[in-house]
Amino acid sequence: MIVSINQPAYLPWLGYFHRIQHSDLHIVLDDVQFEKNSFTNRNKMRTNEGWTWLSVPLLTKGKFGDLAINTVEIANERPWARKHWDTLRFGYKKAAHFAEEAPYWEAIFARTWERLIDLQRETLTHQLEALAITTELRFSSNLQVEGAKADLVLNLCKAVGATVYLSGPFGRDYLDPADFDEAGIELRFHDYTHPTYEQAQPGFEPYMAALDALLALGREGAKELLA
Repeated sequence: MIVSINQPAYLPWLGYFHRIQHSDLHIVLDDVQFEKNSFTNRNKMRTNEGWTWLSVPLLTKGKFGDLAINTVEIANERPWARKHWDTLRFGYKKAAHFAEEAPYWEAIFARTWERLIDLQRETLTHQLEALAITTELRFSSNLQVEGAKADLVLNLCKAVGATVYLSGPFGRDYLDPADFDEAGIELRFHDYTHPTYEQAQPGFEPYMAALDALLALGREGAKELLA
């Protein structure tokens, strides 16, 4: 069984979905420490002037060091949702498939979200369905596995019966292949080459949120980028 593990992200990029698609089981690492300036609460989308960050503001003051991702609350006193919806509707209103996706995203940004993880789970599920990815998802917070960093990854793999662990490319910096070999788990690294496609705006900007491809190419077209 091929297992992959990743922290939850807000509007993940194509490579995030590619790794999930090529796994039998994906573990969402939702009970580890939130890291500032990560993709956990932000990602990139195109605008008519280039690209911009879409960031979900969080209530983190005085909480760093003891702030698991699945406990982080959203700072709703800031009008972030309106900004995100405005970015989509103004930047993508001429996109070929905007009309298909717009009702869902308009409704998402009209809701009040208290916790980041709830927003992440809802939008991740929707995008997995849109991309026809049927990989099983499990959340680390439900597995109650102990350890930190490399030990946590290995222990999670053992807990779910992995025979192959499909790591992100940065796993080369901290995972010890000998530990996986001793556990009888094959260690593979996922190196995703970002494709070029026709975006809704002139020119091409790589590493946008996968939503960029969904709006520009539609579900079938975006799915082809994950082959």
